Amino acid sequence: METTTQEQELLTNAKKVTSLLSKGQFIDAMETYLADDVQLFEGNNPAKVGKTFCLNEEQKLLDTVTAFHGYTVTSGPAVKGDTTFYEAIMEFDTNDGTKHRFEQVVRTQWKDGKIINERYYHA
Repeated sequence: METTTQEQELLTNAKKVTSLLSKGQFIDAMETYLADDVQLFEGNNPAKVGKTFCLNEEQKLLDTVTAFHGYTVTSGPAVKGDTTFYEAIMEFDTNDGTKHRFEQVVRTQWKDGKIINERYYHA
């Protein structure tokens, strides 16, 4: 099945996002690609709504990180319509001594080159 021009653009954007994430540049990725009215979901939790709120919440988490061990895309990204998908592993330590490892699938909906809705499915 061939991808459309729009789908190719979304794949390019998804690859740019994951490239930033792999370098630990979470805030840069969010500032660049989140829509102002974005909705971000962690699993089945209620949405974090709005770019400013999401950036503030991310910064709170990052302030607790003592070591970043990587963000590795293990599959994808793939695209269908206005939605991209990929699988990744994220590992980091926080200042409470906890070592975190998230294996996740990320589903992202795009509009006008920006992320409008994203859900992280964790294992």
